[in-house]
Amino acid sequence: MKFRYSLSRKQSFLLLSVIPLYFICWGLALQPFGSIVEGLIRIVWEPDFLITDYFVVGGFGAAFINAGLLALVSIALIYFSTMDMSGHTITSVCLMFGFSLFGKNLLNIWLILVGVFLYSEYHKSPPGRYLYIGLYGTSLSPIITQLMHIENTPFAVRLGLCAAIGIIIGFVLPPLSTHVHYAHKGYSLYNVGFAGGIIATVIVSLFKSFGYSVESRLIWYTGGNILFAVILSILFIGMILFGLIFGDHPVEHYKNILKSRGCGGTDYLVSEGGCATLINMGVNGLFVTFFLLAVGADINGPTIGGIFTVVGFSATGKTVRNIAPVMMGVWLASLAKLWSITDPSATLALLLSTTLAPIAGEFGVIAGLLAGFLHSSVALNVGIVYGGMNLYNNGFAGGIVAIFLVPVIQSVKDRQARARGGISL
Repeated sequence: MKFRYSLSRKQSFLLLSVIPLYFICWGLALQPFGSIVEGLIRIVWEPDFLITDYFVVGGFGAAFINAGLLALVSIALIYFSTMDMSGHTITSVCLMFGFSLFGKNLLNIWLILVGVFLYSEYHKSPPGRYLYIGLYGTSLSPIITQLMHIENTPFAVRLGLCAAIGIIIGFVLPPLSTHVHYAHKGYSLYNVGFAGGIIATVIVSLFKSFGYSVESRLIWYTGGNILFAVILSILFIGMILFGLIFGDHPVEHYKNILKSRGCGGTDYLVSEGGCATLINMGVNGLFVTFFLLAVGADINGPTIGGIFTVVGFSATGKTVRNIAPVMMGVWLASLAKLWSITDPSATLALLLSTTLAPIAGEFGVIAGLLAGFLHSSVALNVGIVYGGMNLYNNGFAGGIVAIFLVPVIQSVKDRQARARGGISL
């Protein structure tokens, strides 16, 4: 991992565990324990489709502890599957943590994971082969919770529906995720989010055909910017300092990361080592946190989830060089369009538009600005087809934008190359 002192596999996983443990400690400090237990119960039972801020539903402490425990569960599943640490380990754990602040809980993730496990058993493959897809695929967990809230239906029927739908989701995720990757060719990093959007569209369409619809909701905490900015900054600065102190030539390796295009989710942990990856995570985390503060947006459960999506993918494709143009594109769009960048959905689009970072990395700043500009419109409108049941809404939107935009850019590049007498792309 290119630490000055090499870490064993066990030590690497313990180091990753520091992130959820850090927030669990903050959770215990911010809310009385008795209230935390009550908050966790509310989080488990409350419908949690987009946008449901667990800071409001259960309190700061319950939300952080729910997220921290699920991140630790993810680490344990990967560790005991005898898989080695990679950039995707960091990404999946950070995503599990982040989205457990507004959609995933200690109860609703398991049936999807069971479905993925059954898929691996069906194909006689090691469970670890599809584990990351399973962890990402828990983006569809709100469907499981929502099924338990169908009115005028016996509990046993609702439970059976949950089991059937959850296992089916997990079973179809691996082949679908593999297939849709060929559509956007790695230019959208949230590949499982794109697959999840397709699955959610099919399932919600079936619901509506039987007369069951889901109303939109907005539960959104405001007023905690200073507190959460401090909590996040301490962690991100700590990551940077750790990488600088314990790394083997960390600055040189970090420069190599900045040169990366990020297409397809480049594994920085493998290519440049753990300390340079930690520096990249810390720098990107600080950048997006202060970008939010600069535009006047809220820092709460969902936006911390968005921040940790950027931080997680800082191990597999995102750098400050390729996320900044895309985010600027979304901000510029807010100046020209009918919505404000501080609107909840727009704020999440600002953070999660960075799924298109490879477009900026591959084709440059102008392409990145255009990708962000287009993504903001698609992300704010596409979720209506599945009623907020896919937590990775921006993954679905990003896949659509990449499929639309990349061939156009490549055709322009091809024409320019031929005009110069060069080789066509």
